[in-house]
Amino acid sequence: MKILLVEDDAVLAQRLQRGLEQAGHRLHWVADGRRQLFRSLDQPWDLLILDGVPRRQDERSVVHTLRQQGVNAPVLLLTTLREIEQCAQELDGGADDFLVQPFDLPELTTRVAALARRLPRGAQEAVLRVADLELDLRNRTLRRGERTIALKPLEFRLLEYLMRRADHVVTRQMLLHDLWHERFGPDANVVESQVSRLRAKIDRDGRLIHTVRGTGYCLRAGA
Repeated sequence: MKILLVEDDAVLAQRLQRGLEQAGHRLHWVADGRRQLFRSLDQPWDLLILDGVPRRQDERSVVHTLRQQGVNAPVLLLTTLREIEQCAQELDGGADDFLVQPFDLPELTTRVAALARRLPRGAQEAVLRVADLELDLRNRTLRRGERTIALKPLEFRLLEYLMRRADHVVTRQMLLHDLWHERFGPDANVVESQVSRLRAKIDRDGRLIHTVRGTGYCLRAGA
């Protein structure tokens, strides 16, 4: 993967660079977050790693601004415990994952590998289809039949997760682990709440997202 790292701490940046390059990635490091980040977007990146919860002076999220500018590369935030609440907001605003410092390099490379697996690797994987649902991974759009449906980033990731596992049962614990990394504790209410929001947008007729009592959910066509 071709990775852009935005990190003000030179010692940490060099450590991350060595670790990621040993894992087979190409990494470009910029030190001054906001200015150099946007200057570096004249070339495509497979992944952006941003230290902290970056915000503009007008308090709009940098991640949100990146998405508005058409930057679709996954964004991984490196954060501290005191920034967890803000990170939860960033996930809903367009970030893909976050990692709490301090962390071990194997954990970082595992997260990077997981984000790499989300990338479409060919035209056959650029669009996911289940029944009359059509999820465009490149343009980040969803259609059901003739209707275009707007999804928030977390809703998009949840639906992608379910569509990639269509006709298979997905447990609540799988969702907590893979989408939330259990950062919000063992309570599954966060999963149920998010699934309910997704259902309200795409499955008002109840024909797609099925509850498997005591276990989780299954995305399949038909009752």
